[in-house]
Amino acid sequence: MDVTVLEVPQWQGSGSRTAERLTEGARLLAGMVPGARRRVPIEIGDDLAANAARVREAIVDAGDGLLVTAGGDCGVEFGPISTMRERYGDRLVVLWFDAHGDLNTPESSPSGAYHGMVLRGLMGEGPKGLAAEDGLRAGQIVLAGVRDLDPAEETFVRESGIRHVRRADVAGLLEAVAEAVAATRIGATTGSGATTNDTATHSDTGDEDAGDQNTRDGEARDGQARDDHAGDRNALDGGAGGGAAGDGGVPGGGGTGGVRETVGGPVLYVHVDLDVLDPERFASVGCPTPEGFGPDELLSMVTALAERYDVVGLGIMEYEPGRVEDHDLLGPLVEGLVKACSRG
Repeated sequence: MDVTVLEVPQWQGSGSRTAERLTEGARLLAGMVPGARRRVPIEIGDDLAANAARVREAIVDAGDGLLVTAGGDCGVEFGPISTMRERYGDRLVVLWFDAHGDLNTPESSPSGAYHGMVLRGLMGEGPKGLAAEDGLRAGQIVLAGVRDLDPAEETFVRESGIRHVRRADVAGLLEAVAEAVAATRIGATTGSGATTNDTATHSDTGDEDAGDQNTRDGEARDGQARDDHAGDRNALDGGAGGGAAGDGGVPGGGGTGGVRETVGGPVLYVHVDLDVLDPERFASVGCPTPEGFGPDELLSMVTALAERYDVVGLGIMEYEPGRVEDHDLLGPLVEGLVKACSRG
């Protein structure tokens, strides 16, 4: 698959006091993409909506292969993901690997920084010029590794039913994505206005209200049940979540023997904010958050997804170059992510 990389050195959407390092981070990230056709970097001004428009214009000129966007703060993702939403409609599922939900609104945001609002903007609620006209539905989104939600975000995730896999759990993630795929098919027949009845929130932390949040086909399941029955659902051996193909499950095993969705089926956009990684392993980010994924865990999860579904976009964000050991870790990780998503 052809790979096109967009280098977007935007830092103005970040609330980090060292955000200007993101300019160099975007340059370094773009240079790590193997075999990429480098595109002209997006010119950065103070107007984030104008920046998003420049990104969207650049995507129009890109090829039909995998689009890799190297940021920059997470607000960069508005351009690529809104474009993919327009291109693929309800077929699109967005995987949000991040320590944060980025689900605030201008009214709820404690910091006022757009990088903490961009996913909500992609759902249609955001500042002028940064709110999608045809927003993502909750059922099209899976949060992975998100562990630092503001109170308003927690309420929104619970009430909207966005799926949420907190731990490095390949089987649990594949199940959540299979359910999101099923939800996109429901949305395709009922219209994009359906936002809550086709969704379920996944939790593996044992929260008191997890049983109320985790519903599918009318049956309540608590988060601990995921761990108790993981062996029965191991998607690497027997399909995503054990579901049948008709309800969004992907039959067959993992690896090269797994059954992948094909042309006309669901497609994935994979967002990676590098603060999804544990800061003890990778600390060159503006908002380090404890208890994140290891690099190998992140790569395993993305690889498992890419073996089953077509990935149309990969965004890698929020690299603030600092430690040499972080740069050394990032090169193989970026190469692995691109290789997995492009099936190269």
